[in-house]
Amino acid sequence: MTVAADLAVNPAPTAHDLRLVPAALTVWLGTLGGLLIGWWVTVAVGTGVAAAAAVAFVVIRRRAVNSERIRALLLALLGFGAVLAVVVTPRLHNAQEDPIRPSADRGVHAVLRVTVTERPRPIRSAGYAGRAGGTSAVVIPADVAEAKVEGRMVRSNGRVVLIAALDGWSSLLPGQQVTASGSLDPGRPAELTVAALQVRGSPQATTEAPWWQQAAASMRAGLRKASGVLDEEPAGLLPGLAVGDTTGMSRRVEDEFRDAGLSHLTAVSGTNVTIVCGAVLLLLRLLRLGPVVSATGAGLALAGYLIITGPEPSVLRAGVMGAVGLLALALGRRGTALPALAAAVAGLVLYDPAMAASFGFALSVVATAGLVLLAPRWAAALARRGMPSGLAEWLAVPVAAFAVTAPIVAGMAGELSLVAVVANLLAAPVVAPATILGVLATVLGPVWHAGAEFLVRLAGPEASWLILVAREASAVPGAVLGWPSGWWGGLLAALVVGVLVVAGRFARVRLVIAAGLVVVLLVAVPARVIAPPWPPPGWAVVACDVGQGDAIVLATAEPGRAVVVDTGPEPGPVDRCLDRLGVDRVPLLVLSHLHADHVGGLESVFEGRTVGAVAVGAGRAPRWAWDKVAEVTGTHGVPLVELPLGQRLDWPGLSLDVLGPRYVTTRAAAEKDGTLINNSSLVLRGHTSAGRVLLTGDVELAAQADLLAAKEDLRADILKVPHHGSRYSLPDFLAAVNPRIAVVSVGGGNSYGHPHQSTVDNLGKGGALLTRTDTDGDTAIFPLDDNPAILRRGR
Repeated sequence: MTVAADLAVNPAPTAHDLRLVPAALTVWLGTLGGLLIGWWVTVAVGTGVAAAAAVAFVVIRRRAVNSERIRALLLALLGFGAVLAVVVTPRLHNAQEDPIRPSADRGVHAVLRVTVTERPRPIRSAGYAGRAGGTSAVVIPADVAEAKVEGRMVRSNGRVVLIAALDGWSSLLPGQQVTASGSLDPGRPAELTVAALQVRGSPQATTEAPWWQQAAASMRAGLRKASGVLDEEPAGLLPGLAVGDTTGMSRRVEDEFRDAGLSHLTAVSGTNVTIVCGAVLLLLRLLRLGPVVSATGAGLALAGYLIITGPEPSVLRAGVMGAVGLLALALGRRGTALPALAAAVAGLVLYDPAMAASFGFALSVVATAGLVLLAPRWAAALARRGMPSGLAEWLAVPVAAFAVTAPIVAGMAGELSLVAVVANLLAAPVVAPATILGVLATVLGPVWHAGAEFLVRLAGPEASWLILVAREASAVPGAVLGWPSGWWGGLLAALVVGVLVVAGRFARVRLVIAAGLVVVLLVAVPARVIAPPWPPPGWAVVACDVGQGDAIVLATAEPGRAVVVDTGPEPGPVDRCLDRLGVDRVPLLVLSHLHADHVGGLESVFEGRTVGAVAVGAGRAPRWAWDKVAEVTGTHGVPLVELPLGQRLDWPGLSLDVLGPRYVTTRAAAEKDGTLINNSSLVLRGHTSAGRVLLTGDVELAAQADLLAAKEDLRADILKVPHHGSRYSLPDFLAAVNPRIAVVSVGGGNSYGHPHQSTVDNLGKGGALLTRTDTDGDTAIFPLDDNPAILRRGR
C-alpha cells in the first residue's frame, strides 16, 4: 500500500507513539559524546539518565499517576540508559585505550594479522600515484587478531583500516584473515578505529572467505560482466544502483551524481531495500498469498539481498532502516513506524557504537524519519488541495527527504545541491525498475549469463536516463551552493530549513518566502545564467575551471577547432568546458607533464571529438601515468609524439613555440621526486589573436632559472602562472614575462595553499590583472580594441 493510498483510506494523521524516542536519543547522543570527547561521557550519560528515570518512576508511583505512556517512557529510559553504561562504555574504553594507539601516533612499523570485516573500498584521487583520475588504492576495514609492533607482540583486538594498493588487495572478502605489514598511522577521531596501516607489499597467509561471501562476490562479478553489453558509463552505474558496487563507475559520473544530489542512489540504502522487499511483497500479494507468507518472502529477500551487498555496518543500517520504511509505506501502519525507527536506532548503535558518529547513519535515520513523519502529511495536504494522490506522493517524498537531509549533507560536504529535489523527481520513475532488473540480473548471472545480459539491456535506458539527469542538473549554473562545513554548518542549515518548514505553514509567510525567492532569482540568475553570454565571440584563450589542475584551450581561426593544453585531474570538467566552447576538433592535445592533475581528464577529451595527436615532453614519469597515456592514445588510434625543444607548430590564427623543458633529469630520479617532474614541464609560447601567451605547466625555481639563463624572450601578454600560483616562482622570472593578464588555474579550497600570497603580490607589483579559476570559473581572453580583455563565466 502506498502512502497516498493509505492517506486516502485514513485521511486523518495517525498519532505517533513517542515513548521510545527519548531512549533512542539517549543511546545515540551518549555514544556520540563518548566518541567525540571520551568514554567517561557515555558512562555519565547512561548512569545519569537511568538514575533520573528510576527516581521519576518511583515518584509517579507514589503519587499514583496513572499514565501507561509515561511509565513506558521512563522504563525505556531506565533500561536503555543502563545498557548504554554497561555495554557501550567498555567497548569505547577498550578502543580508546588500545595498546596499538601509542604506536600509531609514532608511525612505527607493524605486522598485523587481521580479519577483514568489509569489502575493500576504492580511493579515488587524481593526485595519488596510481591511475589517473581513477581507483588507485583501497581502504579495508578489519579487526586485529594478532599484532607485532616494532618486533614485539602486542595484545589487541581493536579495529584498524588497511590502506593498500589496488593490485592484490581489492579482491579480499569479509571473513578472510590476512597478514599485512607496513607503517602505522593514527586512527581518525570519533571512530572506534585504533590505527590505520599503510600497507607495503602483497597479502600474506590469506585464508578462504566463507562460502556465502564467495557466492555473493561471484554474483557481483557476474553483474559487472553482464553490464559490459552497455556503454561504458551505464555499465559502471548499474551495479552501483543494484548492489552498491561502484568500482566501475567513472569519476565524472560520481561527481555529477554528487552535485545533482543523486549520490544516494549508488550506495546501498533503505531505498534499495524497500524497493527489493516491496517488489517481493507486491508479487506475493498479486498471487493472493497471506500476510504471513508475504512477510516471510520479503524477509528472505531482505536476507539474501544483504548477503549479496555485503554484511557491512552501512548495509546492516540500510537493511534495518529499509525495513522500517517498508513498515511505514508497504504495510500502511504509520502509527508503529516511529517506535520501530527508535528501536532500530538504539539497537544499531548498541550493536556498533561507531555508527553514532557516522554521517551515513545520521542520513539514514533522518531520511527514514522524514519518510515517516513529514512525507505522509505533506502528501495529504497536497491531496486536500486537489492534487492527484499519486502526484502528491511523488512530490512529497523527495521534498521531505531533501528537507531533513540537507543540513547533514551541507555540514558534511560544505556544499548544498540546489537542484537535488528536481533531479530526484526526474530520477524517481526509473530508480525502482533499474534496481529490480539489476538485482535479478545479479541473481541470474552465475547460472544463465545470456538471461542476465537480457535483463541488463532492459535496465540500460534507465541507467542512461539517470546519467543524463545528473549531467544536466549538475551543469546548471549555481547548481551547488557553497556552505560552511562541519557541525556549525549543519546546524545553520538545519535552522534555515526549520524556519522555512515552520513558516511555510502560514499562507502569508508562504507569500513572503515566494516573493523572496523571486527577488533572489531576479538578482542571482541574471548574474549567473543570463549574463554574460558564453563563450564571448572571438575568444582566443580559455582557462577551464577543472579544479586543482590545468586545462587551457587555444582557439584557431577555424570555428570548432582548438588546441588543448592539459586536461585537469579527472574526466568530466574539461569535456564540459570544451562542449561549452563548441570545440569538436582538437588537432593537438598537449600534456605539459604527467602529473595526474594535468592528465587525469585525458579520456574525456576524446568524447565526441576528433583528436589529431597527443604531444608530451621528454619526461616519462610517473610510470603509471605514461602507461595510461600510451593506453588511451593506442585505444583511440591517435599518434603519441614528443615535442622537441625549439619546434614551431602552426595553425590558422595560432602558432606555438617549444621553449622548454631545459631542465634535464633522469626517469629514476623523477619517480622519487615530484619537483623534478614539475620542472620537466613543457613550456610553450603561443601567438594568438589576443596577443602572446606563455604556458608554463608546473615549472618551479630550477626550471625557471634555466629559462632565464637561456636568454629566451619570455615576454607575454598572457601568463599561465606556473604550478597553480605556488610560492616556487622566481620574482625575476615573473618580471621577465611582465604579463598584462595572469591566469591561475587552481582548485577552490585546495590543501596546498595555492595561489601563494607572495606570487600574487609579485604579479600585482608588475601590474598584471589576476584571474583565478577557483573564484572566476572558466575564464576567456579575447581581443578588444587591440588589447587582451577577459570575461569570467563564473562558477
